[in-house]
Amino acid sequence: MDPENSRPERQAVVVAADELFYARGIQAVGMDAVKVAAGVSLKRLYGLFASKEDLVLAVLAHRHGMWTEGVEGAVGRVEAPRDRLLAMYDYLTEWFDSDSFRGCGFINAFGELGVVSPAVADAAREHKASFQGYVGELVRDAGYEPELAAQLAILAEGAQTTAAISGTSEAAVHARRAAEVLIDASPTRRVSAPRSGAVRSPSEGPIRPSL
Repeated sequence: MDPENSRPERQAVVVAADELFYARGIQAVGMDAVKVAAGVSLKRLYGLFASKEDLVLAVLAHRHGMWTEGVEGAVGRVEAPRDRLLAMYDYLTEWFDSDSFRGCGFINAFGELGVVSPAVADAAREHKASFQGYVGELVRDAGYEPELAAQLAILAEGAQTTAAISGTSEAAVHARRAAEVLIDASPTRRVSAPRSGAVRSPSEGPIRPSL
């Protein structure tokens, strides 16, 4: 089959597998269950994915895309730099309140397979690093020191684990409040002095970081 024509079928398998893996656990779901849910033969399933690990990695890539779209969508709905830093916790609240929430799929996958599958462990690490990098961009754009990014990311990560265990969205609310405290206490980035020859009028006041 033409690879181009197989993409919708491949995506349908990934979506079906994601729902099963996320709800029941990766090791508890066999390829037979995936092929039934996806409506394909076992031969076709292995034609699309050479192994279960290949399928798991495709599912994690799919879940990374959903996470990125959700977080960036929430952030994109607000304009003030400080509010953009807090918007990701609002997204977490919505996600935690959904009936399908079972914690972070990457943490779950790492817990199940991180020791036996270096590829899955790497996928989980890359996902977390990507998120931290994104928070770092928001922090930089808002004018705060880089250290704040790691603190805000850890709050979001901890909220996911806590919410999965508690079964409520309160962890996102607490994380947001803690983030506000950290943001308000965080120093802003230093700005360089005016270039030689530049003259500032006393009426201009002191140089302040751009927020």
